[in-house]
Amino acid sequence: MTGSNRASSAGVSSGEPLHGERSRDRRSSGEPLPGHVDVLVVGAGLSGVGMAARLLRDFPRRTLAVVEARQAMGGTWDLFRYPGVRSDSDMFTLGYADRPWRDRRSIAPGAAIRDYVRDTADETGVAERVRYGHRVVAADWSSADARWTVEIDVAAPPSGGAGGAAGAGGASAGSADRSVGARRLTVTCGVLVACSGYYRYDEGYTPTFTGQQDFAGTLVHPQHWPADLDVTGRWVVVIGSGATAITLVPALAEQAEHVTMLQRSPTYVLSLPSERKRPRPWRRLLPRSVDDRLVRWRSVGMALLSYQASRRSPERMKAFLRSGVERRLPEGFDVDRHFQPSYDPWDQRLCITPDGALFRALRSGSASIVTDGIERFVPEGVAVEGRDGQEARVVPADVVVTATGLNLLLFGGMRLSVDGAVVDPATKLTYKGFMLADVPNFAFAIGYTNASWTLKIDLVGRYLSRLLRYLDRRGLRWAVPTAPRRAGRTMPLIDLSSGYVARGEHLLPRQGGRAPWRMHQNYPRDVWAMRFSSLTRDGMRFGR
Repeated sequence: MTGSNRASSAGVSSGEPLHGERSRDRRSSGEPLPGHVDVLVVGAGLSGVGMAARLLRDFPRRTLAVVEARQAMGGTWDLFRYPGVRSDSDMFTLGYADRPWRDRRSIAPGAAIRDYVRDTADETGVAERVRYGHRVVAADWSSADARWTVEIDVAAPPSGGAGGAAGAGGASAGSADRSVGARRLTVTCGVLVACSGYYRYDEGYTPTFTGQQDFAGTLVHPQHWPADLDVTGRWVVVIGSGATAITLVPALAEQAEHVTMLQRSPTYVLSLPSERKRPRPWRRLLPRSVDDRLVRWRSVGMALLSYQASRRSPERMKAFLRSGVERRLPEGFDVDRHFQPSYDPWDQRLCITPDGALFRALRSGSASIVTDGIERFVPEGVAVEGRDGQEARVVPADVVVTATGLNLLLFGGMRLSVDGAVVDPATKLTYKGFMLADVPNFAFAIGYTNASWTLKIDLVGRYLSRLLRYLDRRGLRWAVPTAPRRAGRTMPLIDLSSGYVARGEHLLPRQGGRAPWRMHQNYPRDVWAMRFSSLTRDGMRFGR
């Protein structure tokens, strides 16, 4: 996804697939979910499908179900329908390790990723395990029974066939309130796995702007893009400087009269090719599986090199990024104002523009950047403050897109409890970045911030398989990481200074200062820690 991303004033949700598309994904919400399953996966997006496929492959005799609150598979890649939506990680690492991405496009459009997730679900048997319109509300662990009791709201079947209510929420509720027409279902499971991402599907973050009600045009949030919005010949302002804005601007500039990216502060932007180069002749002699691994590890190595260089030599990385921007913009362009952030690279995620699309739009004059504060909305557009010696003026707009970020929502909003005692995730340490201290048989999927999301999800699935095999071999029923007596200095699970993280920091579990309570942003290191390290050390307890 292009950054993590957003409610529009037009009421058509981006969660609505094209006509006829829904029938491929939806199972009747009246189709019964078993009263008990060995493993319950929450969410049928990129993470949930990957996790379920791994567990089905490793444990074909275990009962497994996937519950999804929306009426379609694909998570983020089904929800977001704004122009130009695409990956912001290369697909050779964003794809699944056991089903490699073999399209030449390394930066792929959202629709292609959605199809890839769905095809994977079909091929692995996950698709038939998914129950749509099932929103997890709460889960309570019973130590006496060694199982979870999970409360689920099952939505009434959508009227009109493929119409559905996909925009109504994520893999779980943003609120504990029951949906209109929903019925409450209670099931039990041995292992609960939350693959619901970390943001609210039903609403994005939009600050309240002074005079917003005075604006005479259309106000849109990318998270719920109106399917009928036509910007042809119109003046568009995109508020924001993150990955969504940097994706939207060149895409909208192809149709609009003019697009202005209005940012409060700049972001680091890097141009990368959108397609993989043709392999060298000798590579064509290799088995396909070997070539897949080479491509994947090359991508891993490049991402890790970029991150480590940024952390160890931030000034050099700043100079490198700046030179790339200067080469692609006209002479005299104010790079300092528009492309020189006040923070170091990777304090926030780097933004990617495939094949320099943003820079092309700026060069052609179809797009421009204004770096200034917003004073207020006016009928004809957005009035800016005129900071740092700039002129206070009105940026004209027929359409304003608020690409202002997302709202964090951990575990899809489900309420967790252990033996009736409510679990506050913000008070818990995370174990290897995928379990909570003192919460048995519960795992969650949060990917890397400095590399492809799926790399970490794949490792979590492999580790969970190792853990379940260990339980089976010894006749055990539960595993729980026990928090150290002295945690020392802690930090949020997502260690970025981005606005959405700062706004939701109070919701996030913590990570400690050292392994296994520290989530390292280092895939090769995690490969060892998750695939080969001891299961019985580092504070993990087991029982029957």
